[in-house]
Amino acid sequence: MAQTTSTAEHLRNALDGRWRDVKNLTRKQLHHEAFRPHYTPNTAIARAKVAEQMQIMATAGVSDEGFRKEHGGTGDVGAAITMIEMVAMSDLSLMVKAGVQWGLFGGAVENLGTERHAEYVKKTITLELLGCFAMTETGHGSDVQALETTATYDPETEEFIIDSPTPTARKDYIGGAAETATIAAVFAQLITHEDGKPINHGVHCVLVPIRDADGNDLPGVTTSDCHYKGGLPGVDNGRIIFDHVRVPRENLLNKFGEVAPDGTYSSPIDNPNRRFFTMIGTLIRGRVTVGGSAGAAARVALDIATRYALQRKQFSRPDGEEVVIMDYLVHQRRLLPLIARSYALQFAQNELVSKTHDLQTSDVVDSEEQRELEARAAGLKAANTWHASRAIQEAREACGGAGYMAENRLIALRADTDVFTTFEGDNHVLTQLVAKELLTAYADDIKSMSPVEWVRFAANTVSDRVMKRTAAEAIMQRIVDARQDSEEEGSLFNRGTQVNMFEEREEYLVSSVARRLQAKSKEMSAFDAFNAVQDHVLHAAQAHIDRVVLEAFVAGIESCEDREARELLDLVCDLYALSVIEEDKAWYIEHTYLSTERAKAVTRGINDRCRRLRPHAQTLVDGFGIPEPLRYAEMLHPENLPD
Repeated sequence: MAQTTSTAEHLRNALDGRWRDVKNLTRKQLHHEAFRPHYTPNTAIARAKVAEQMQIMATAGVSDEGFRKEHGGTGDVGAAITMIEMVAMSDLSLMVKAGVQWGLFGGAVENLGTERHAEYVKKTITLELLGCFAMTETGHGSDVQALETTATYDPETEEFIIDSPTPTARKDYIGGAAETATIAAVFAQLITHEDGKPINHGVHCVLVPIRDADGNDLPGVTTSDCHYKGGLPGVDNGRIIFDHVRVPRENLLNKFGEVAPDGTYSSPIDNPNRRFFTMIGTLIRGRVTVGGSAGAAARVALDIATRYALQRKQFSRPDGEEVVIMDYLVHQRRLLPLIARSYALQFAQNELVSKTHDLQTSDVVDSEEQRELEARAAGLKAANTWHASRAIQEAREACGGAGYMAENRLIALRADTDVFTTFEGDNHVLTQLVAKELLTAYADDIKSMSPVEWVRFAANTVSDRVMKRTAAEAIMQRIVDARQDSEEEGSLFNRGTQVNMFEEREEYLVSSVARRLQAKSKEMSAFDAFNAVQDHVLHAAQAHIDRVVLEAFVAGIESCEDREARELLDLVCDLYALSVIEEDKAWYIEHTYLSTERAKAVTRGINDRCRRLRPHAQTLVDGFGIPEPLRYAEMLHPENLPD
């Protein structure tokens, strides 16, 4: 038993990664009674609970992480992302509220503003100022460049006039807008005038006060409450309409665009498209946090479902003894591959957080590295949130009727994470962003291109693309060199063979979609050409994401210090790799990468790894490192059942 515990600790240390100490400290803080999971659909109670938790976090200094030292923070971006991810295990409403206050609103002010906005940052850290992030509109969410809200400069008064010119310009679903926020970071089309003619400089961010100290809407501002949603009852999502609201010129967050008192516009980035994407790129932390938090929620659900499967009995053996449901292969098949994917995604998330931290704390930002980071953040956000939806639903079903009881946490986790697939970027749109970067090989000038231009670019240049490995280049090459190109069933457990199958699928899909784009661009418009191959584009991007995740898993195994834990991780990695191959088995067979007999061997291989991992099921979920109070579920404590 002692060895099992030791192995679990080694697994947890490997899975915790670079910010292991931060995670361990947060685990201790989450033992506070205030963070004990609770369930209430009552929005008033849930919102009050989150407000209490936020204050505890601010008092404990959790909110300092991630903000620059000159603004009262510690400058540890990685720690800030990591702690929000850990908080997600307690209450996803709290995770979202903290993410809005310190990640989105605070991040916008610090990353898009200049020193004249420093006081806003300091007050945001301490909760003296409660903000919201007003980007999404009724008519536009994913297409941020097409937002309709306007910020028109009036040189006579040196003010911006913020207006919602159409019904679809209403700011929608904004966390904090219903009750708590007193100020909004409003994304709007910035308009100045030259010779009496309006000039639109594209989307910029302006700070707009929306409530007074008593909670009343300010003149020209109309807020409303979204009330009940599918989940997240502790988040006061609301709507905002602006009717010619005036704010001082200085409220423009002016790092990437400034308006002089006389109305002259200037920017360090001349190209409007490049400027927009540079601005949005600085706000990447929110997308990274959402993906990591979804992954954390999935691990909680799988932890609960696995522990239940290890004690719940159903049907009898011939000798009359009832069978623990985890002993059934079908139950192992339901949970263990999802546990394996959770491990894989967390290793990939660790690398993403590390890269985000390094780039956001560097004095010199490499544009190619920044674009690669944005694509990876988009891909992993999609992968993590889709995984969470699937894993939590499967965990709920695996617990039968007990899983449907609120006291067992799973329905709240399912409801709260549902929206994660569409906020901070719709997953299908984000996956296309990944493909865009792949098809243009991270070209320097892609940021200034319209979608039509990048389709033409991709069709003409992708043949020169060289696959860029994202983790442990030397390790990956050694593993690929050791692959076993044979029809023997055992070769499917060879890591080099697995990596090669992932790489070849990605290479084929990316090059073939480029060839299709090239052919179709000659017979139809660039837009129609892209639309005609959109399914192919998504498949190529998914193959890339799968490969990045597998590489991260390989690097994670190499970093594990304990031999037994590494051997266990090797089995888990096999299960992840073979599960991905099985899910896309049709493609591998269609393109002759798998014979029909070898395809059957993939299924047998998964069954083999499930059987071998069955004795280690509890060790694997222990390795998730979920604090004891956060994985509490009534069904795991039969002693609490009524007589």
